[in-house]
Amino acid sequence: MIILSLKYMAVMFWQVLTEAMSMLSATAEYALRAVIQLAKQGAGAAMQAKELADATEVPLSYMRKILHELVRGGVLDSTRGKHGGFRLAVNAEDLSLFDIVTRFDHLEQGRRCLLGRRECSDRNPCPVHDRWKAAAEHVAAFFGETNVGDVLGDASRGRRARSPRAGRRK
Repeated sequence: MIILSLKYMAVMFWQVLTEAMSMLSATAEYALRAVIQLAKQGAGAAMQAKELADATEVPLSYMRKILHELVRGGVLDSTRGKHGGFRLAVNAEDLSLFDIVTRFDHLEQGRRCLLGRRECSDRNPCPVHDRWKAAAEHVAAFFGETNVGDVLGDASRGRRARSPRAGRRK
């Protein structure tokens, strides 16, 4: 019974992650790919931009821009030179997906109306405002409650999901 529920939780985790990723810009998705790739290398391990671009199938010039923004945001550190490269600035368990994604996308503020209205708010809602607002808040909570360590742990444990933990956002 416990094994069945763990498998169910794993499936649900990956379904939510897949759905949430489809709501991101390509840049935010590429940033997540790069950070997860770096985290897979282990604590303190560095990779050069070209290695990350190749591993994540992102054009090199685009990857460089993303990496530099992640450095500016305190997500990554960079070192120049032959043995330099990019590495995580914090432990994977202390780095929420929200911290990465919000360098490129605004998950909470500036949510756009699905119907393209210029003004769509709680006071002046479109027909799908309440449903979209709830979905967008759910996605933002998912990114805030999930850290890079959770993603790595689920992948390395055969996608067994960990229970979400609140309060990860900085």
